[in-house]
Amino acid sequence: MAFEGWPAEALEFYEGLAADNTKSYWLAHKQVYDECVLAPMRQLVAELEAEPGESKIFRPYRDVRFSKDKSPYKTEIAAAFRDGYVRLSAEGLGAGRGMHEMVPEQLDRYRSAVAADVTGEALARIVVTLREQDIGVQGHESLKKVPRGYPAEHPRAELLRQKGLYAWKHWPVEPWLGTPAARTKVTGFLAAVEPLSDWLEHNVGPDTSAASS
Repeated sequence: MAFEGWPAEALEFYEGLAADNTKSYWLAHKQVYDECVLAPMRQLVAELEAEPGESKIFRPYRDVRFSKDKSPYKTEIAAAFRDGYVRLSAEGLGAGRGMHEMVPEQLDRYRSAVAADVTGEALARIVVTLREQDIGVQGHESLKKVPRGYPAEHPRAELLRQKGLYAWKHWPVEPWLGTPAARTKVTGFLAAVEPLSDWLEHNVGPDTSAASS
């Protein structure tokens, strides 16, 4: 079945779950989750993934073992595919693409590429272009200072301080969310951030530390 958007019941489900994050609410509305939230997400990622099975839809249950917040259910549904990410909540739709976090070996390659004139200036231009399109570019965490070994007044100091780099776009709830236009919004975003994805692939690459150990 083709993706047709998320019906209003999906947003109502998460509004209710935010107000009553209990097992009794979850069980009473499980069918709504399955049919109005989960099924459309499965349809969407199936259309977005390049190869069948490369996507992952995250579990709706929260890991509360080390959290002060013991509410058992996530108030959003999220999925990952390739280097992309999609999230739906009562607040609207979000999409991301890039490297949310980098392991040490990736960070070394990233910082070297940012510091180098040709590759660093290319990345800076990509970031400016995306921000002009109202697409955020950020890292999961950033250092307060430029990492050791790089000048504090480096022209790309902001980028050097990042410990990951990804693009993010959020759309508030609009009528199109319940139509196939929701897929168009996501695919348009993914196309817009393709230059960032390509830069990261060519200059940072995958985590190879586990394979070499």
